[in-house]
Amino acid sequence: MELRPFSGTYLTDPAAIWRDLLDGPERVHYAEDLGLWLITRHTDVRNALGDSEAFSNALTLLPIYDMCPEALSIVMEIDAPPTTAAADAPTHTRTRRALRATFPNTSARVNEQYGAIVRRRVDELVSRLVARRGTVVDLVSDFAAELPLLVIADLLGVPAEDVPAIKNWSDGQIALIWGQPEPEEQVRLARGLLDFWRYCQKLVTLRVQDADAGDDFISKALRYRAGDDEILTENEVASFAFNLLVAGHETTSGLIAHGLDNALSVPSRWERLVENPSGVAAFVEETLRFGPAIDGWLRVTTRDVAIGDTTIPAGSRCLLLLGAANRDAATFAHPDVFDPHRADVREHLSFGYGPHFCIGAALARLEAQVALTHLTAAVPGLRLAPEHASSFKPNVGFRAHNALPVFVETFAQMDDRTPRAA
Repeated sequence: MELRPFSGTYLTDPAAIWRDLLDGPERVHYAEDLGLWLITRHTDVRNALGDSEAFSNALTLLPIYDMCPEALSIVMEIDAPPTTAAADAPTHTRTRRALRATFPNTSARVNEQYGAIVRRRVDELVSRLVARRGTVVDLVSDFAAELPLLVIADLLGVPAEDVPAIKNWSDGQIALIWGQPEPEEQVRLARGLLDFWRYCQKLVTLRVQDADAGDDFISKALRYRAGDDEILTENEVASFAFNLLVAGHETTSGLIAHGLDNALSVPSRWERLVENPSGVAAFVEETLRFGPAIDGWLRVTTRDVAIGDTTIPAGSRCLLLLGAANRDAATFAHPDVFDPHRADVREHLSFGYGPHFCIGAALARLEAQVALTHLTAAVPGLRLAPEHASSFKPNVGFRAHNALPVFVETFAQMDDRTPRAA
């Protein structure tokens, strides 16, 4: 079969393809256009995520296509060591321990340490939207993509003037690894990735040289390291920054955009959140299940793996379709229905499962919940711009909106004014 994730039905409505895969007799499928094995069922995806011995992370951050020689030579200059997402035990065990010691990963700790930062950034962006009431704005570029980037920059102590460059580098990394760029574009993106890595190394060097380093994540990681390379190397601290500046905002941006799209595309959903903001947490959780920001994740088999009647050979790259697993009727009642009140929602795999469960899950939930709560309070009349149709960036793993144009109205009872472009 062919998945064709960069065009056609999969790009516009992946759930239709997931349903075909889930309803068929085979438990796994081979996508000839990608050279990847597709694992779709909830039980099988969860087992693969939890079994890092059979399903290695070693090639997780390797492009799914053959990179052109010039781009490959540039990428080879990046000496970022694998730490968490692209590492297996024992490296993953050691670096994950360091990350857990320096980055809060429970709801209580995240709210205690970062809640004030999140709320301040949300208030800033919401106030900016309110100031543009009566106009059409893009909630992706002007809110969903900006909020998590500003928050993670705050947490890592990144200067404000560097944030736009980090956004470009981060977008470029996702396009380079999980997209399908032409050779000329591969070279441009590879150069940006190398610049990004050198920037992260420089951030660490500056903290090492600063005797009065503060309470940002990089400073905490260096204090945890305590000058001992067996605990962490300086390059591994830089690799943490390299990963967090992408994973720490791109996925949350997608979550917020998906949540807003789910709410605004059915006006009664938005109205219910306006009337009952205590329902936001459940709404965010169902958004995670219904259409995750990362709907596919890469692993490679270290040995032959049998799933049902199919054996996936050793050394095979696999795409774990998290989005499909979240729509598996064997786990979720009425899986294609968006239902914030469902009892089985916590079974979703949008943050992974097992030893590689997303360290930033609690932070992502907090950002999305605060964002939706403050928006419903400040802009209760928010609505999608006329004739809006959702479109997404072509990508095999990250599902990100191109735009989400909305009419900003601060009153729940809207008049007949015609939206005007901002």
